[in-house]
Amino acid sequence: MVSKYQKAIEERRAASENVSRDDTPLSVSRDDTSRPAARDKDPRSRAAARAAELRQHLGDLDEGTDEFYVPASLVPDGWTYEWKRHKVWNEEDPAYITHLAREGWEAVPLDRDKDHMAMMPKGWSSNIIERKGMVLMERPTEISEEIRSIELRRAREQVRVKEAQLAGTPEGTLSRNDPRVAPKIKKSFDMPIPEDL
Repeated sequence: MVSKYQKAIEERRAASENVSRDDTPLSVSRDDTSRPAARDKDPRSRAAARAAELRQHLGDLDEGTDEFYVPASLVPDGWTYEWKRHKVWNEEDPAYITHLAREGWEAVPLDRDKDHMAMMPKGWSSNIIERKGMVLMERPTEISEEIRSIELRRAREQVRVKEAQLAGTPEGTLSRNDPRVAPKIKKSFDMPIPEDL
């Protein structure tokens, strides 16, 4: 049984090919240059052309590529781009979105230029750039640097408080039988490298 959809396709195909009953093509009323070049090629050459087009977008197909990489040339001068959480389990967190807005973050508009538009598929309905529940956001670099310095000052203050607590411990509490030993605090972090690499 042939569906209405299949019948319509066959009728259009027959009309566009302009074929007579004995399968000999009739004269074509339009010139051949108006037809897309892809229809004239054989399937292998169409596949090769599409593969070349995809390679331009995919790069070297390495599994280790960063899905959230944003080229520095895309970021306007005086601005900072960062990926921020947008949805978890397809649900937005209004309190977190308010927190981001209070810190000056705004979604990067997709329609800013053609390079930004290339980050999302054609026909994308939203004007934001999303990936795996994350949204690309921007704020002035000046504000980002101020907030980083505030966070660094808070972190250093927490270290000072803990150092003061350790230095103020009564004698004999840091070791069992030995007299008071001054605490040694290491402020750097050494990452061990696995030997199998």
